[in-house]
Amino acid sequence: MSARASLLLLPLVCFGALAAEPAPPGSLDELLGQVRAIRSEQAKQDRERERRFLAEEGLQRQRLQEVQAALEAERRRGADLQKAFENNKRRRTEAESRLRERSGGLEELIGVARQVAGEAKAIFEDSLISTQIAGRAEAMDRLVQSKGMPRIDALEDLWFALQQEMTESGKVVTYDANVIEGDGSEQQRRVTRIGTFNAVTGGRFLQYSAETGQLQELARQPASRYQRLAADLESASGSTVPMVIDPSRGAVLSLLAKVPNLVERIEQGHIVGYVIIAVAIIGLLVAAERIVHLAVIGRRVRRQLKSHIPNRKNPLGRVLAVYSDYRHVGTETLELKLDERILSELPRLQRGLQTLRILAVIAPLLGLLGTVTGLIGTFQAITLFGTGDPRLMAGGISEALVTTVLGLTTAIPLILFHSAVATKSARLINLLEEQSAGIIAMHAERQEGHAAAA
Repeated sequence: MSARASLLLLPLVCFGALAAEPAPPGSLDELLGQVRAIRSEQAKQDRERERRFLAEEGLQRQRLQEVQAALEAERRRGADLQKAFENNKRRRTEAESRLRERSGGLEELIGVARQVAGEAKAIFEDSLISTQIAGRAEAMDRLVQSKGMPRIDALEDLWFALQQEMTESGKVVTYDANVIEGDGSEQQRRVTRIGTFNAVTGGRFLQYSAETGQLQELARQPASRYQRLAADLESASGSTVPMVIDPSRGAVLSLLAKVPNLVERIEQGHIVGYVIIAVAIIGLLVAAERIVHLAVIGRRVRRQLKSHIPNRKNPLGRVLAVYSDYRHVGTETLELKLDERILSELPRLQRGLQTLRILAVIAPLLGLLGTVTGLIGTFQAITLFGTGDPRLMAGGISEALVTTVLGLTTAIPLILFHSAVATKSARLINLLEEQSAGIIAMHAERQEGHAAAA
C-alpha cells in the first residue's frame, strides 16, 4: 500500500471507529464500500434529526416564547423585589435607630433595677427582719444574677420587699425564732424585735449574725438597767414603755457590752490600785467611827447642858466635876485644874484626825505612783513592739489612768470627812472651853463677893 493510500485510509479508519468497528477491510474496494455505507447511514441520521427538529420547531418556538415571558415576569418581579428590598432596608434602618433610642433608656432602667436589687440584698442580709421573714436576699440575688430582661413579677417583688422592709422597720413585733445561747446550744425562743435595731428575749439582748443568719445571745450583756428595760418591753401589753435602741444595728451594743465593769476597772489598777482601795477602806472606817463617836459625845454633852448634876460619862460632865471637886480652891488653881481636864479630853476628841489627814495625802500620791508605773509599762511596750498596735499599750495606760482616778476618788472624800470630823471636834472643844471660862468667871465673882463681905 502506498503512502498516499495510507494517509487516505487513516481518517476513514478514525471515522469508522467513531461509528462502529466493522471487520477490517481486506482491500481498498471493501474499504471504499464501508466508507460509502457509513456515509449513507450518517446522512440518514442527519435527515432524521433535521426532520425531528423541523417537526419540533413550533414547540421550541412556543417554549422560547414561554421562557421569554417567564424571564420578563421574573425581571419585573426582581425589580419589584429590589424596590421592596430598598424600602425594607430603609425601614430597618429607621427601626434600628428607634430601637437604639428606646433600648438605651430601658437598659439604664434595668441596670438601676439590678443595682437597687444588689443594695437591697446587702440590706436584707444584715437586717433583723430577715430572722422573721426569710428568703428575701435569695430573691434579690436571682434578680441581680439574671442576664436577660427582668420579669415584671421580679420587679414587683423588689418593690414589695423594699416596702416591707420600710414598714417592718417601724414595728415592735414578737415572734418565735431559733436563738443560739451563750453555751452554744440552739433553742427556739419568743423574740421581741424593735424595728431593725434590737432584738431581746427573756430580758437579754440578742445580736444578728449575717454569716449564719441566726440570732445569738451577747456573750456579755449590757448593764442591768438596760436589761430591765428589755424585760419591761417584753411584758408590756399595748402600753408605751421606754427602751434603748442601737441605730448601728448591733455595733454600739457590742461595744457597750465590752465596757469594763467596776471590778474590771479596779483590776486594771494592779497592786497600786489595791493599795489605794485599802487606804480608802481604812480612811472610811476611821471617819465613820469618829463621826459616830463624836455624834454620841455631842448628844451626851447637849444633855449635860440641860442638867446641873455632873455626869462623868461625857467630857462636859467631867469638866463640871472638876469644879465640884475643887470648889474651895483659888481661881488660878481652878483654872489650872480645868485646863488640865480639857487637855486630857483633847486626845479623845481629836483622835483619828491625823490619820485621816495622812491618808488623804497618801491617796493621790499612790495614784501618782500608779500613773508613773503605768507609763513605764507603756514605754516598755513601745520599745519592744513599736506603736503599730495600740492594744499593746492599753494595759499600761489603763493602769496609769485607773490609779489616778482611784487616788483622787479616795482623797476627796477623806478630805471632806477630815473636815467634818475636825469641825465636830473643834465645836466640842470650844464648848468645853466656853464652859470652863464660865466656871472660872463664876468662881471668881463668888470669891470677890466673899472677900467684900469679910
